[in-house]
Amino acid sequence: MGEVPHNPCMREEPVSPKCGGGEGFGFPRSFRLTHDREFQSVFAARMRKTAGPLALFTKHNAESHPRLGLSIGRGVGGAVTRNRLKRLLREAFRLNSRSMPRLDGCSYDMIVSARPHALLTLTEYEILLLELARASHAEHVRRAERAHQAPRPPAP
Repeated sequence: MGEVPHNPCMREEPVSPKCGGGEGFGFPRSFRLTHDREFQSVFAARMRKTAGPLALFTKHNAESHPRLGLSIGRGVGGAVTRNRLKRLLREAFRLNSRSMPRLDGCSYDMIVSARPHALLTLTEYEILLLELARASHAEHVRRAERAHQAPRPPAP
């Protein structure tokens, strides 16, 4: 028996367990909303922004990083379509989690919901997600400023 021929497709070194192979771009469990109580807490905060086919629900958290939850109903399409959409949204979040706005050094818990639509490209989902996160952040800032203002005296 001779030597095994070299296959250029085989990697010499192991692949990093993080997605994308780069440091800091993984999507560990700590970046996900995983329990019903976490989802209910975000929905109860009553902060919703919409853009295109997506709706983003947010709540301020005490973490140094944003966390993502997905709520994609059957109305969006069959299982294959829903799973493809969820993969695209997770990837858009993963690639842009460092660019997400923060408030007082803390970040947000986010739930993305979608209305029925033809699937968009990853770049389009990235743009929509960042647009929604920034709009939601601006609303959180407005609400925080309003809460810190002195109450106005009633009109005579």
